[in-house]
Amino acid sequence: MAENYELIVVGGGPAGMAAALEAEKDGVTKILLLERAETLGGILEQCIHTGFGLHYFGEELSGPEYADRFIVPTEQSSAIEVKLDTMVLEVTPGENAHQVLAINKTDGLLELNARAVILAMGCRERPRGALNIAGTRPAGVLSAGTAQKYVNMDGYLPGKEVVILGSGDIGLIMARRMTFEGAHVKMVCELMPYSSGLTRNIVQCLDDFDIPLKRSCTVVAIHGTERLEGVTIAKVDKNRRPVPGTEAFVPCDLLLLSVGLIPENELTRGAGIEIDPVTAGACVSQDRETKIPGVFACGNVLHVHDLVDYVTMESQLAGAGAAAYIQDRADKNPDYVGTHGKNGVRYVVPQRVNKHVTENVKLYFRVGQVYKNAVARLRAGETVLTQRKRARLAPGEMEDLTVTPEQLSLLPEGAELTIEVAEGK
Repeated sequence: MAENYELIVVGGGPAGMAAALEAEKDGVTKILLLERAETLGGILEQCIHTGFGLHYFGEELSGPEYADRFIVPTEQSSAIEVKLDTMVLEVTPGENAHQVLAINKTDGLLELNARAVILAMGCRERPRGALNIAGTRPAGVLSAGTAQKYVNMDGYLPGKEVVILGSGDIGLIMARRMTFEGAHVKMVCELMPYSSGLTRNIVQCLDDFDIPLKRSCTVVAIHGTERLEGVTIAKVDKNRRPVPGTEAFVPCDLLLLSVGLIPENELTRGAGIEIDPVTAGACVSQDRETKIPGVFACGNVLHVHDLVDYVTMESQLAGAGAAAYIQDRADKNPDYVGTHGKNGVRYVVPQRVNKHVTENVKLYFRVGQVYKNAVARLRAGETVLTQRKRARLAPGEMEDLTVTPEQLSLLPEGAELTIEVAEGK
């Protein structure tokens, strides 16, 4: 017989815990949190560096410290039941309740029902197989996150002469971490003409340790049989194709890949939820509800965040939204307006906003290239609702603009919200 809950949260990382705690705060009393790992905390457990919590807690914490701020109240909660080492196989939406199939070693196959479901599965690293790099398959080619686990949690140093491909935040942080452990990080190669990581990480992880960042550069070949012996790098043109004659061999025994993160949305697709082609996450409203009533998504499974503080804030919106749905407080007749990016804005989240909201709504967005002395504008047709001047906008840093309930209530029928960027104005 299926077990019934008010709310099931899939994922016990920072997003899932924040969402569950917020739902409990709003009066939900029977919550089940499912996590496939053997501990709560998600990826933060291996992120022993500091820099977390500055926005949310107003203090600098390590990853495990930040996670612990949510693990303790989650484990102490009388409303939240936690099942670890549990894999969710399927989410099947229903009219009055949603079914979740999961499996673990203790209970076997679990058939669960819930009035609402929050998807908070996080993301994974893009692997070598997605890059089509020529060469052999020797030991010594790892994703940056895998190397981080080896060094920080298992106590292994996977290499001593290191090349890093991609300037994502994990790669930048591992450049510093490997240096601390005595390895020689020779360079970070970035395919794009700009870094995809936070500016503070470029300064603190590369500049402070004299590690060169080679922009418009990539790895074109991997050498070695049993163990990595080196890589061939080359410059790329404006179409990101290697420029003949620029190849150079770099001896190394470790190649770390930091080439992007992919939201874990297999369950989302299996549930028939609409996916945004740019974010690779669900299309959601301001309270992070998908187009299937009672199914919500938040955190890096929705879109990849640069700061876990923003993950927490977004997940609290999902938790509050799920609580309102469960308690029949949600708007029964929403009037949605769509959101879009234009002129350099790659995407906007949420993808739609209810005109009946009673609080300000933050619209998060990312640009597609570096802009200097830029203005980000939120428009409804030709009307500028709000704008913000920025000395610099970069793809690696998420931005936001706010729309108010008053502005939304005055929008005409069929209006849409558009965020665009203008440089040097």
